[in-house]
Amino acid sequence: MSYTVINPATGETVTEVAHLDAADTDAAVAAAVTAQRAWAAVAPADRARVLRRFADAVDADVEHLARLETTNSGHPITQSRWEAGHVRDVLEYYSGAPERLIGQQIPVAGGMNVTFHEPLGVVGVITPWNFPMTIASWGFAPALAAGNAVVLKPAEWTPLTSIRLGELALEAGLPEGLFQVLPGRGSVVGERFVSHPDVRKLVFTGSTAVGKRIMAGCADQVKRVTLELGGKSANIVFADADIERAAATAPYSVFDNAGQDCCARSRLLVQRSVYDRFMAHFETAVQGVRVGDPLDETTEVGPLVTEAHRASVASFLTDDVPVAFRGSAPDGPGSWFAPTVVTPERGARVATEEIFGPVVAVLPFEDEADAIALANDTEFGLSGSIWTRDLGRGIRVARGVAGGNLSVNSHSSVRYTTPFGGFKQSGLGRELGPDAATHFTDTKNVFFASE
Repeated sequence: MSYTVINPATGETVTEVAHLDAADTDAAVAAAVTAQRAWAAVAPADRARVLRRFADAVDADVEHLARLETTNSGHPITQSRWEAGHVRDVLEYYSGAPERLIGQQIPVAGGMNVTFHEPLGVVGVITPWNFPMTIASWGFAPALAAGNAVVLKPAEWTPLTSIRLGELALEAGLPEGLFQVLPGRGSVVGERFVSHPDVRKLVFTGSTAVGKRIMAGCADQVKRVTLELGGKSANIVFADADIERAAATAPYSVFDNAGQDCCARSRLLVQRSVYDRFMAHFETAVQGVRVGDPLDETTEVGPLVTEAHRASVASFLTDDVPVAFRGSAPDGPGSWFAPTVVTPERGARVATEEIFGPVVAVLPFEDEADAIALANDTEFGLSGSIWTRDLGRGIRVARGVAGGNLSVNSHSSVRYTTPFGGFKQSGLGRELGPDAATHFTDTKNVFFASE
């Protein structure tokens, strides 16, 4: 079995990627078990050195990785370059972790008590199709740093850069079997990660529905999970904000990567007293977004990832959905979709369900309490933005909104130096930040009697 990769900007066939079966997966896990035992015995400084070589290999391949991602996923080339550089940076950051996995000496009576961070063993990483390189690195870099082996299943639609990262790992000197990329169907390779007793943790990024099934499957073996799932995040604009700046930046909070982002601020909440003024500026900003050829250096938004996904996004815009205005998109071949602004009622489907495309629902609110209540009126809680000149309000609303990654007067969501994850049905656990490597370890407590 195989998958035909299609360039979403042109509709042309790129390549065929062979899919592995359950037996192939079992063989890969067996090789990972062997490799992990040797890797865990490597001195921390030497593990760090190998990870830095991996980062250097990625750095030398940034342009190749970027063009591969743009061809496979349709990301604008400037965005793809950033993503490849981000993988390098994540590897460099976690190359410092092996020598910093420091336990504790805890005062006790009758002897000495110390703790150790022991690697889990083999970690399975299942990545989504929207940010294939970056999200893969959030799992494999800290897991490797902590002394684990990693088996990585990329999304079926977008496997090419993950396969290349597996090649670069070997070129950089990572031992055979330590970091393996296993293309295949989620129902085959992914399910085997869940059921295999030697895979001791699952890291999954994707839909909430699939995340729930993975979590339930892992429960049978009390297998650890980190889940980064869906979102329907709010961008809240108060009347005292810099309205022109908030409107100018709002398109990029939701239309970046053609809206295929779980952090997309796909609900735009605007205080009623400035609603009309904001919308006038926002329309100008939306119509200025450059949607086009992802290889063009000036392009800001590319196509959707596949024709199937384009059809899914379009299905939300039924005849009864009020469209305020649209941006532009190319005609002809490719999975193109113009940035679209809708003004539905609060309970409408487009205002409550994750669309995962360049569609934003604008909703007016009355006051601070109403803004917080509306922002929290969702099963998700991943990200969000708050625009206000009032520092006190910024603090109150940030504490009041149930979201894992919020920003005030900006749209920042992800930095590899800070923790990332969601509240409610947006996920479980945290990735990135200084503590990520410890999430791939067990804490062992040892007491030494003094008599």
